[in-house]
Amino acid sequence: MYDEQVRATARAAMAVGGASLNAISQQLGISRATLRDWRDRPDRARPSSACPRCTDGQLPVEAYTHLLGLYLGDGCLSRHRRDVYALRIACDDSYPRLIDEAEESVRAVHPSRPVHRVQAVGYTSVVSYWKHWPCLFPQHGSGPKHLRSIALQGWQREIVAECPEPFLRGLFDSDGCRVANWATRTVGGRTKRYTYPRYMFSNESGDIMRLCQEALTLLDVPWRMPRRNALSVARREAVARLDEFIGPKS
Repeated sequence: MYDEQVRATARAAMAVGGASLNAISQQLGISRATLRDWRDRPDRARPSSACPRCTDGQLPVEAYTHLLGLYLGDGCLSRHRRDVYALRIACDDSYPRLIDEAEESVRAVHPSRPVHRVQAVGYTSVVSYWKHWPCLFPQHGSGPKHLRSIALQGWQREIVAECPEPFLRGLFDSDGCRVANWATRTVGGRTKRYTYPRYMFSNESGDIMRLCQEALTLLDVPWRMPRRNALSVARREAVARLDEFIGPKS
């Protein structure tokens, strides 16, 4: 498969009209039949398996940002034969809805190939194979994420800024939870206990933690850090805001 830059170079050379198909074929290493097809059918739709980063295609933004959050939390890429990569999202079996939503996001981003569910002890891996997963997740690297630098590229930051809600949903679906917290207060000389909901996000990677903080700040959701690796959202209005697009796991 040729990327869009190669196609554009070939079309530009053919548009000039001074060189023959044979000469362009020898120069670019592309068969004359392929060049003729590009010349005669310039508006042919790109293959459904083409990478939206290598071509001029468009990513489904909400599905991608949700999948990006899942990947940063419980995802990984592994290389297989012929430079095909497997994207794996590990999902706790206790939350079947989260497994369904992870599969939906993978399928939306890469619709031309099947999505597999691989059962393990206590969790299900949502798996998809594609040569271009590293194009969409350039954070891929060797070793655990918390032991290496994790930074979004410019195009990813623009997408997250456009849709921070599904990104946060992916992060909290992976490494967060909505819990009932409790506290005590003395009223009229008597100690009363009351409960309130709050969201917690835990991650050993300081870089991923900062990405979560930045996304919350984009939505004006206040947060605090009770521990180095734990983030808390506890104010009533802030919890209500997260309830609009995250909610309890199920």
